[in-house]
Amino acid sequence: QVQLVESGGGLVQAGGSLRLSCAASRRIFSRNVMGWYRQAPGKERELVASISSSGSTNYVDSVKGRFTISGDGAKSTVYLQMNSLKSEDTAVYYCNMKIYNPDGDQYWGQGTQVTVSS
Repeated sequence: QVQLVESGGGLVQAGGSLRLSCAASRRIFSRNVMGWYRQAPGKERELVASISSSGSTNYVDSVKGRFTISGDGAKSTVYLQMNSLKSEDTAVYYCNMKIYNPDGDQYWGQGTQVTVSS
């Protein structure tokens, strides 16, 4: 089992910045992908950004150029730097880890609220 602990959410004005952090309870040595999803009220959960254990990154179009995902493989930790925040970025952000093992294990954090006021 792996627990993912998130931090860094909060209230910020439009145009501001926040940094989310997610730490796994233990280091994962298998190939994996860590990412951030978000879910706004009345909307489906969507993938915001992801980073593989090899360092490949992926972003949803709406955050490209504004958000940056990074990771510390030695600590199985992932960060999401969010700049130029917009009101439409308001959502609960969830950390996710998918492990490439025979069981295809997947874990979720508890979620952290990000609210951008206009």
